[in-house]
Amino acid sequence: MKILIDTNIIIDYLADRTPFADHAEQVLTLCESGRVTGLLTANAITDIYYVLRKVTGKEKTLEAIRTLCSILDIIAVGKTDILNAMDFEMPDYEDALAAQCAKRLKAEYIVTRNSTDFVNSPVPTAEPADFLMQFK
Repeated sequence: MKILIDTNIIIDYLADRTPFADHAEQVLTLCESGRVTGLLTANAITDIYYVLRKVTGKEKTLEAIRTLCSILDIIAVGKTDILNAMDFEMPDYEDALAAQCAKRLKAEYIVTRNSTDFVNSPVPTAEPADFLMQFK
């Protein structure tokens, strides 16, 4: 199973945002174990760096990104993705771009805490707790 992990899930885990960090950690653990293939867009890395650096500092943030790169497949965002995402009637272009990448890679879900941001996404979303239920 392939899942695209939304930026908010990664930040929840790395910034230890209560009460969301536990479910985020469980999603990443599934990816690390190989039971699920976790996908993260390359452009999400810059967002994660920007937010996390303010919380943990540069060195810890870079180490966290190295760890993410060992657990998740970092997927390129190309010209075709950029253009196709413009066709999705979604409130946030960044989310439309993630949805386009998830579609291209045939992800089964986009795991996010903000499912409403992905209205009209070609790939269904799942809140972390709901996604994790299928592995219990």
